[in-house]
Amino acid sequence: MAPTIGTPTSRVDGHAKVTGEARYAAEFDAPGLAYGSIVGSTIAKGRIARIDASEALRVQGVIDVLTHLNRPHMAEGGGADEDPYRDDVAPEGSPFRPLYDDRIVFSGQPVALVLAETWEAARYAASQVRVDYDEEPHVTDLHRRRDDAVALRERTKVRGDADTAFAAAEVRHAGEYFIAMEHHNPMELFASTVIWDGDGKLTVYDKTQGVQNVQCYLCGVFEMKPEDVRVVSPFVGGAFGSGLRPQYSVALAVMAARALQRSVRLVLTRRQMYTLGYRPGTIERVALGAKADGTLEAVTHEAIGMTSQFEDFARNDTTWSGTLYRSATAKYDHKLARLDVSTPCDMRAPGAATGVYALECAMDELAVALKLDPLELRYRNYSDRDQNEDMPFTSKKLRECYRQGAEAFGWSKRDPQPRAMRDGSELVGWGMATGVWEALQMKTAVRILLTANGHAEVACATSDIGTGTYTIMAQVAADMLGLPLDSISVKLGDSTLPHSPVEGGSWTAASVSNAIASTAKAIRTELLQLAQKMPQSPLAGATPDDVALVDGRIVSKQDAARAVPIADAMRHAAVDRIEQETSADFDEDDGYARNTHSAIFAEVKVDEQLGVIRVTRVVSAVAAGRILNTKTAKSQIMGSVVGGIGMALHEETLIDHDLGRIMNADIAEYHVPVNADVHEIEVIFVDEPDDIVNPLGIKGVGEIGIVGVAAAIANAIYHATGKRVRDLPITLDKLQG
Repeated sequence: MAPTIGTPTSRVDGHAKVTGEARYAAEFDAPGLAYGSIVGSTIAKGRIARIDASEALRVQGVIDVLTHLNRPHMAEGGGADEDPYRDDVAPEGSPFRPLYDDRIVFSGQPVALVLAETWEAARYAASQVRVDYDEEPHVTDLHRRRDDAVALRERTKVRGDADTAFAAAEVRHAGEYFIAMEHHNPMELFASTVIWDGDGKLTVYDKTQGVQNVQCYLCGVFEMKPEDVRVVSPFVGGAFGSGLRPQYSVALAVMAARALQRSVRLVLTRRQMYTLGYRPGTIERVALGAKADGTLEAVTHEAIGMTSQFEDFARNDTTWSGTLYRSATAKYDHKLARLDVSTPCDMRAPGAATGVYALECAMDELAVALKLDPLELRYRNYSDRDQNEDMPFTSKKLRECYRQGAEAFGWSKRDPQPRAMRDGSELVGWGMATGVWEALQMKTAVRILLTANGHAEVACATSDIGTGTYTIMAQVAADMLGLPLDSISVKLGDSTLPHSPVEGGSWTAASVSNAIASTAKAIRTELLQLAQKMPQSPLAGATPDDVALVDGRIVSKQDAARAVPIADAMRHAAVDRIEQETSADFDEDDGYARNTHSAIFAEVKVDEQLGVIRVTRVVSAVAAGRILNTKTAKSQIMGSVVGGIGMALHEETLIDHDLGRIMNADIAEYHVPVNADVHEIEVIFVDEPDDIVNPLGIKGVGEIGIVGVAAAIANAIYHATGKRVRDLPITLDKLQG
């Protein structure tokens, strides 16, 4: 039986998704289901003076209207480390509490929940709720608060005297870059269906990237016992980080079910999705000093990100240069500007997508100043050690990414002069950038149940947000247990299953796969013990490391003729099933840096008269350890590249700062790339064996695909037009202004 790991295997859940068999959070039904609709605030800051729900309550089918005045009991506050509203990935601060009191802290904040027998009645009645406010002055403009931004001490890093080295450098570049606020816009809306199981027990079908995180959050908020709350999320219609934290929708749905003592469904509208987390708008300043030959002598990277008034959300924007390039001196600083907005959250490659954009555009501008090929500049400053911690990498094949990517793209044919390459009426530009991300991994548990008929069930509470987790879990289990792929079933997305952290950070594949391998080893050990109890066992004296599970047999690695069928071993021992559960833990304190890397090459064509930009080609060469499934991994990289195109040219959440309100809160006016915007994308996986990062050598590919894409496109636009635009997205007005 040929191995499945590393092969282009189709999704095992594909049939369920295309036939509609797969059910999402808003598709689970229950008898007597009630429906909710949220009333959002129309101001960004202030207090509720009065709520009049009388007209809403007169609407036929309306059951109740919940506000902060009549809601069921919710937990009171605690200390910073004991706040019952804090979840596993919450930033520092005091999390938002829906319908908790009369304070308004962001526009669109839920102020009432209408409950009715039908969704239509609930939504109409919500429009009849009248709310008066005592409005207070608000600030939602990052640029207005930049001078008041507060430095995060733990993110301030200094290596040598970068200011002096920059001042003395032969060639210098300093620039300020801006990345607009972005929203995730997953296809599936946030929804929760709460099933009232009686006696206060609940089953919660929720759109989330972490069922156990949501369960713990609900237990804290409503002071419930874990055994009384089960959270289920078998399928997720996209998330990109928006589902890492429990959203207020699930708290409101549970609140309603407890108030009515019946099942409730709550689905957010697309506009309400914009009141949830987002990629924070960020101002980045990068200063690079180099010798005349291009050798870096100083790097300064400062970031100012936006956050809410009640939580301090920040990710690593600034220190990526230390993992990529040699520099004798460096200074990194990250500040937060507190605004009257909801708290940002992780969005694919948080920190890296924004920080590396600024860094890689600055490197391109330095290359122009040096009159040096941008790729050559990166070769000359290549680092074999993480400069931040002075550690070697478990593996780093970035040079090979550069080589293979440049060859596939045809980089050697690039004319370095801006506006020198043309295709009819269009200016042609070629740009490149480097990508980097962390090879993260988290403690994860897996249970495997093997039956005597040769079927195995693999269970873990992790999520599949469309990345292919079902499939890679089945692949790894099939290879480790020596069974066909169709003999493996996977259970995930259920809080009653073995422990898993939230699905994010590109750590899921590495974490769950190594947990499967660990549990399969326990299964193999038990099977060997059974086989050795058989009369004249050919495996007598063998240790678990001496055997493998192959084609339904326990086989000696030294002599394949020495083998026992699994079914025979279990039948002889009168064992119908074997069940094992183990965890995979990871030693992160071993003196190595863990990262994935990529090289992105982009071609743009710009209409010389109209300024219309088309991204006509992208080559992404990725080094990410062992690739479990080349088909689903390629899809992830391609999707990430499309996200990078959106970041570079389309995506921008626009706030009317006088109102403090998002004005393009829909996918008609919030632009994302569509089919006509996406052309040729080539993905190359560079072979990168890594026996240090974890036993299976897996690094993960979820985030690395987007990092550097926006920079490569921006650099290509400069090469095409000779005009440098540092603010994202690069729109017609910025290019022609």
